[in-house]
Amino acid sequence: MSAPHLPLSGITVVSLEQAVAAPYATRQLADLGARVIKVERPGGGDFARRYDTTVHGHSSYFVWLNRSKESLTLDLKDPRGREILHRLLDGADVFVQNLAPGAADRLGLGVEALGERWPRLIPCTISGYGTSGPWADRKSYDLLVQCQTGLVSLTGTPDETARVGISVADIAAGMYAYSGILTALFTRATTGAAHPVEVSLFEALAEWMGQPAYYTRYGGDQPPRLGTQHPTLAPYGAFTAADGREVLFSIQNEREWAVLCGEFLGRPELTDDPRFATSSARVAHRDELNAVVAERCARSGAEEILKDLESVNIACAGVNDVAAFLDHPVLAARDRWRDVAVPGGATVQALLPPADLAGLPARMEPVPAAGEHTEAILAELGRTDEEIEALRANTVI
Repeated sequence: MSAPHLPLSGITVVSLEQAVAAPYATRQLADLGARVIKVERPGGGDFARRYDTTVHGHSSYFVWLNRSKESLTLDLKDPRGREILHRLLDGADVFVQNLAPGAADRLGLGVEALGERWPRLIPCTISGYGTSGPWADRKSYDLLVQCQTGLVSLTGTPDETARVGISVADIAAGMYAYSGILTALFTRATTGAAHPVEVSLFEALAEWMGQPAYYTRYGGDQPPRLGTQHPTLAPYGAFTAADGREVLFSIQNEREWAVLCGEFLGRPELTDDPRFATSSARVAHRDELNAVVAERCARSGAEEILKDLESVNIACAGVNDVAAFLDHPVLAARDRWRDVAVPGGATVQALLPPADLAGLPARMEPVPAAGEHTEAILAELGRTDEEIEALRANTVI
């Protein structure tokens, strides 16, 4: 159920969702108090439930993306299952789906059909490459979209490309779907009009590719692939300390460059060296500059380097692994972790939503088992125990 006193309390979202993009969008709506009814396949549910078994036997993806939701299993190929979904949509504000291309239309759940029957419903469609155009019928997955947008060509070392280590295309699409739904809800509240929302993984990540796109179109060449080094700023990247650990720091302007030369490198004369006097010159002479910085870093351990850089207000960081991130002092000091229940009785630590709303508590409710709320939702729709049992016997739920 929706959480009282949160901004989206009273809003009902019905979602035919799977994998990452749509569940990420709807989880954020649930974080704000919306009632999110997740419609899953009988006999297994969202296939993301089986991506791995690392979190008390559950998928790390699913646990991350599905707290505070209700799970209803329905066979939508069966007319009885579709009729139940229609009853849910009678009382819904938002309908989200990221089914395979054409699947929603085959089920009678295309945007036009939804608008005719439920004019106040806000449909949100998440696809791979858009619902029109030459690639509308193509399946897509996160890494495919990373490749198609050129992101993979920017990521890695000069010798080898690499995927981004998280599902960045899915996350981008989920974020734009979330913000688009919020905008549509606001527009409906102020004008009465329900505007459909459409987001594709490709176009979401294309927006994030804005800077390299401009750089390439107007500079003639795309940014080079440099590992942790920055293609347009220097020094900016990771350097190896005497103890073998890596330290990353960033110089953004000439004032910081002068401080670095005088206070850290001990080479104030480099401030006005024509090879390094401007950002563009430093990038052009990156190898020579990096050699100077590497020689200085090789004389000190990582902690000493970080202390020296922090003392002169140069932005810097150690290069953490995931375990170090989990123990990060900022997360601990700002009390960002909360316990969330998962199916089977265990609890996991989950991060609070990043946008704090002063005076409003965070909603951090359990991750549902597949079909956990089916009977309660059907009873809410007026189905009797006998009718529910008959639906179950016929594998409609």
